[in-house]
Amino acid sequence: MRYRTLDPRLIVETAERLEGRIADRFPDAGLRGVAAELVSLSRDLAKAAKALEEPIWWLRGLIVAAFVAGVLIFVFVGTILPLDRISGTDDAVQSVQGIEASINTVILAVLGFLALIRTEERIKRKKVFRQLHGLRSLIHVIDMHQLTKDPATLSASFKPTAHSPARLTNAADLARYLDYCSEMLSITGKVAALFAQSVNDDVVIDGVNDIENLSSNLSRKIWQKITLIDGRQLPR
Repeated sequence: MRYRTLDPRLIVETAERLEGRIADRFPDAGLRGVAAELVSLSRDLAKAAKALEEPIWWLRGLIVAAFVAGVLIFVFVGTILPLDRISGTDDAVQSVQGIEASINTVILAVLGFLALIRTEERIKRKKVFRQLHGLRSLIHVIDMHQLTKDPATLSASFKPTAHSPARLTNAADLARYLDYCSEMLSITGKVAALFAQSVNDDVVIDGVNDIENLSSNLSRKIWQKITLIDGRQLPR
């Protein structure tokens, strides 16, 4: 079963190892701070995903109490107000109306009970999307850090302007920087997948897939840059 589920501990360890690699190669870069934030967020979201696996016991107790109360009310009404008094057995029209009203009441009670059952799903779904919002923001922060890392700056004919940002002029460093960004995006996708593993809900799975598609698309854009850089066989 080890390889059939994602292990949150290993995901966090991978993020920590990546932070150390970035710190070794780019100790003064802003990307190091982003990597540290990814480690912190991975830890928090791993705990949040694990917590969502547990049932909401107080809510389930409330649902059971509501169900028992509803049954007792029906029994009480049926005992105090017998059917022959309510419907009037001598009047066929009133009897039909009484039966119809009883059926409608039962249907509404069942629908209300089902709505209470699905309340737990809605609560967990809301918690998941609150966590995914922070993860989505971090993905865009990672993308911003690779935005100005353009392989065209390695060309001898490239001439920076007065407003050009600081550039990496070494091909090996530039390729490694972009590779680190791609790895960070991959980790965000795996962190998001922890929620799909913990909460078996179609809406949650769709939200997780959106996060993974976003990180994959941005990572693909980064690798298009890497392929333009010579000498990609670089030490890690």
